[in-house]
Amino acid sequence: MKKQYYPFRLKSLRISALLHKKTVSVTLMLAVASIAALVASAGLGDMAISPPDVVKTIFGKGAEEHDIVINTLRLPRIVVAFLVGVSLAVSGAILQGVIRNPLASPDVIGITAGASVAAVAFISYLSGQVSIHWLPLAATLGAWAISLIIYVLAWKQGVTPVRLVLIGIGVDLLIDALTTIMLVTSPMYKTSQSYIWLTGTVYGSSWENVLTILPWTIVLIPFALIYARNVNVQQLGDDIAQGVGSSVQRHRFILLFISVALAGSAVAVAGGVAFVGLIAPHMARKMVGPVFGGVLPVSALIGGLTVLLADLAARTLFMPHDIPVGVLTSAVGAPFFIYLLYRNRNSK
Repeated sequence: MKKQYYPFRLKSLRISALLHKKTVSVTLMLAVASIAALVASAGLGDMAISPPDVVKTIFGKGAEEHDIVINTLRLPRIVVAFLVGVSLAVSGAILQGVIRNPLASPDVIGITAGASVAAVAFISYLSGQVSIHWLPLAATLGAWAISLIIYVLAWKQGVTPVRLVLIGIGVDLLIDALTTIMLVTSPMYKTSQSYIWLTGTVYGSSWENVLTILPWTIVLIPFALIYARNVNVQQLGDDIAQGVGSSVQRHRFILLFISVALAGSAVAVAGGVAFVGLIAPHMARKMVGPVFGGVLPVSALIGGLTVLLADLAARTLFMPHDIPVGVLTSAVGAPFFIYLLYRNRNSK
């Protein structure tokens, strides 16, 4: 029988794992597709630049006019779009695994709403007095605050997935109402600015935005991979997980912490880019199966590629207009969400 796994060992760190061959091949394929999409996106726009010239410019050997267009204007936006997609996809995969609900995602159970209400409050009441550069911090703190409220309200001798998702949806609706009130009562120009941010956009991204989200991504995703086996155990149910020695509540808290941090950092730099955290994990499970250690990296690459391509389409298909990337992700995600609701209509 043909072997399905590659053995992987790091004796110095006492780390060992079995890598599923299909997961490795799919991950490599998506990584290559992501690099190709990055090069193509950097070359498309008002000034078309060939892929070889794009590669030369990225490595500092291109023409000066190409350097400004690619390294200053396009590449930061592309990298931010990819990192936002990666973070939202991994956050959604963790939530779906921990909550054991295929409809869970950061924008469904209140995490995105927390960041949004804080951002709208900042724009409405503080943008004239405090630098707009503090907006990402405000959004991140909002995500943390609302997530903590949801977790506390869901606690009753521990947190169960059902209570977490129900309270999350309820808090999400309440926060959406509060956000709407602020939008209605704010001056028109601030309301317009808030609406653009709420829709989700990476327009005007700089290397500063890249540095805002990059540390969260490169630190927390490896931690999520380390805790992947705990998600696999929790999917069997709390009683079975506790029976095999898993510290269910502690691991659940750590995983939710990682999910909130990734979603909060993504929303902080790009606004409410919807449905990526819902779609990417489903596509990953279709491609590599339900094992969370395989779903996580594949979800990350699918999410990054999705937002990158959506932003490319938003930037080039409607020129001279630059459409917020959240419009396109919602256009794809909303029908997919309806399909998931229909498919799961008879599930208990």
